[in-house]
Amino acid sequence: TAVMKEAAKAAIDADRNGYTVTQGIPELIDATWNHLRSNVGWDGPGEHRSLVITSGTSGGIVLAAMALLDAGDEMIIPDPYFVMYAQLGKMTGGTMVCCDTYPDFRMTAERIERCMTPRTKAVLICSPSNPCGTVLTGAELRDIVDLCRRRGVLLISDEIYDEFCFSDMREDGHCPSPARFSDECLLIRGFGKTYGCTGWRLGYVAGPKEIVQEIAKFQQYTYVCAPSMAQWGVIPSFGVDLAPIVTDYERRRQMVVDAFAGVTTVPRPGGAFYAFVEVPKRLGITGHEFVEQAIANRVLVIPGNVFSRRDTHFRISFATRPDKLAEGLAILRGLMTA
Repeated sequence: TAVMKEAAKAAIDADRNGYTVTQGIPELIDATWNHLRSNVGWDGPGEHRSLVITSGTSGGIVLAAMALLDAGDEMIIPDPYFVMYAQLGKMTGGTMVCCDTYPDFRMTAERIERCMTPRTKAVLICSPSNPCGTVLTGAELRDIVDLCRRRGVLLISDEIYDEFCFSDMREDGHCPSPARFSDECLLIRGFGKTYGCTGWRLGYVAGPKEIVQEIAKFQQYTYVCAPSMAQWGVIPSFGVDLAPIVTDYERRRQMVVDAFAGVTTVPRPGGAFYAFVEVPKRLGITGHEFVEQAIANRVLVIPGNVFSRRDTHFRISFATRPDKLAEGLAILRGLMTA
């Protein structure tokens, strides 16, 4: 947004171009706590709670995995998953255990518990999700919080798309979050997707102090700090009204659902700007093969096996102009009905 660009430029002009403290500049830390206070009810840092500004949400997730996992430790992730989740084990020596959420893509406590072993160290959820757009309800999240507390397992909540929660899934005006039921979870959010500045590489991790402090240590010895001008630039972001953008995405979501009605299965996305679409079994081809056909017809979608152990679906992003979206959807539907 314009106000964020001006704030970043002002920081550069004021020669605020050096390293910041690893935790993040105090002004952004305070603004983030104020947001969390009104958004999830966390009343700021305390004896048991802390926050660190990270180099992107992905950076926060990697640092959390590094801080938490030793060789042999397990982290449960959803399947389908965001692409980097499956690689966290290779980077840390831990093991990623996939929780199968097909066909509705809901990572419920019941499904998670079936994946737990004595080696389970953490559960990583993503709501609204990439690649499915699934939004877990408050009741589902409360059950997951209770399960993790009972089993002594850390719950990590990747909420990069929390502002892009559609009206039919919001509760009390907000995207459901486990942070409203517990301050024992590790909350990971970001600014890039929300405010259209993904290249600024800025996110944050908030939660149990003993874990956040370890994450800050890993940041000190890797990224050192998040980009300084970006930290200054996002301070005004918490006052930006995103409602018109979310309403626009809701309309596009409906375009996607309508386009595939009666042709294939698409669980209705509750947020973000993705849908995970099943390739009709009657076509007798894999998700990857269907994507090759789509690309040959000048429609770019992502094969499902990038996000999953299965190769039966593809991901569509509806974060594009409505006319382009309508054109692409018509081509995809045509490929399914030819």
